[in-house]
Amino acid sequence: MLLHKEGRGPLISFAIILIGINAFIALFGGAFSLVSVILSALFYLGVLNFFRYEPRKHSAGDQEIVCPADGRVVVVEETEETELLGCRCLQVSVFMSVFDMHVNWIPCNGIVEHVSHNDGRFLSAHLPKSSTDNERSSVIIRSEGGDQILVRQVAGAIARRIVTYPEVGSRVGINENLGFIKFGSRVDLYLPLGTKVHVKVGQHVKGNITDIATLPR
Repeated sequence: MLLHKEGRGPLISFAIILIGINAFIALFGGAFSLVSVILSALFYLGVLNFFRYEPRKHSAGDQEIVCPADGRVVVVEETEETELLGCRCLQVSVFMSVFDMHVNWIPCNGIVEHVSHNDGRFLSAHLPKSSTDNERSSVIIRSEGGDQILVRQVAGAIARRIVTYPEVGSRVGINENLGFIKFGSRVDLYLPLGTKVHVKVGQHVKGNITDIATLPR
């Protein structure tokens, strides 16, 4: 199993903490030491699983939108995106549980026009208000066909850190990592009206594998 680079720091920290806890229990806890070791091992395996990484390749064309995250589709609807785009869009949102791989992927080929981060609350990522009230990072990509695609990383009730890699002016493409959200979250896509969406609410999808939509030509 490969590990994502974002897991190096947390995995080292957790290892030091767990070793310290188990050393203390071994000295003073007596019979509880074996139980502590087993529980610590299970917890650490869970963290390892969270930070797992699987390189993926997709051969989508310039009009295709590829899924930015592993998880379950929780929103497919027309909405008004007033924060950045100022227009009506098609919103597709993918919720990531703590059991999903939390790498986020670039959904289309193009040029990055905007990157921003907003502090906010940590409501459950299932809730519709999490898209506007929670801590979030937003990236706008101008596709090869001239459409603006907004992809937004949204923190959840457990997530406490969002990592976003693209910089304004950089050329990005499918198969590249957009970033990483640590411990439960969602990713929102805002697509131009007329886009043909290929997924439905409740469907399980995979980042950089599932075709989300086709942009209008």
